[in-house]
Amino acid sequence: MAGLCLRDAVHRLGSAAAPFVYASFVGSLDGRIALRDPQAGTSHLPVEITSGNDFRLFLELQAQADCLITHGGYLRDLAAGRLDDVLQIGTQDAGRDLGRWRQENGLAPQPAVVIASASLDFPIPDSLARASQRVLIATGRQAPPDRVEALRARGYPVVVAGDGASVEGAPLVRELGALGFRSLYLLAGPRMLSTMLRDGVLSRLYLTVAHRLLGGESFHTMTEGPGLGDAGRLRLSSLHYDSAAPDGAGQWFARFEPQRPA
Repeated sequence: MAGLCLRDAVHRLGSAAAPFVYASFVGSLDGRIALRDPQAGTSHLPVEITSGNDFRLFLELQAQADCLITHGGYLRDLAAGRLDDVLQIGTQDAGRDLGRWRQENGLAPQPAVVIASASLDFPIPDSLARASQRVLIATGRQAPPDRVEALRARGYPVVVAGDGASVEGAPLVRELGALGFRSLYLLAGPRMLSTMLRDGVLSRLYLTVAHRLLGGESFHTMTEGPGLGDAGRLRLSSLHYDSAAPDGAGQWFARFEPQRPA
């Protein structure tokens, strides 16, 4: 499966005027993308739906981004040791070649990282400075002003993208396009996917479906908040079948394009 997502060349599809915004998820047949532990207040990606092939394709999508959009919750989990750091290109065994691929395709050594947060309560990992990555903060107009100023005093640009406290999709894409970013990869979970869909700015969704039923009473799915209505209409544009992974159950690699209103 290596090379499948690189062939899509998403790094060439956007412009500063209209950045290409894409997301990827892995889920089970019953729609679980993560299981929650209500007592601990944590979530995790079930090992039953993970595979080396899916991770390789995730790294290929990441490698094509001018900018990665993550969120404060991921950085808090990273600092607590609950998640791995996946914000740099070419540091994972499955993607050692992708740093060279970026260089050959005219991309910066590492993508910029945008941290979306309403509370602005998160640690910034040292790995971003070590990799010389550009870091920006995105928040809403009603975010805590003292935290906004504290971040700016530390040298981090703060992008206001929304009239409330939370980040909204269209203002964020517009602001990042104005800064020259052309390909934006969402690593920010269901809330960010939902606002991008509602605002009509998502360009593509990649979805891996592991052929497993997980069940469970506490879980996450791909979207959050009010119903999406027509904004949730997607068209399948490609489908590949991996018969072996994960754990011999098999999985689909699907690509969807949002359907814009006529």
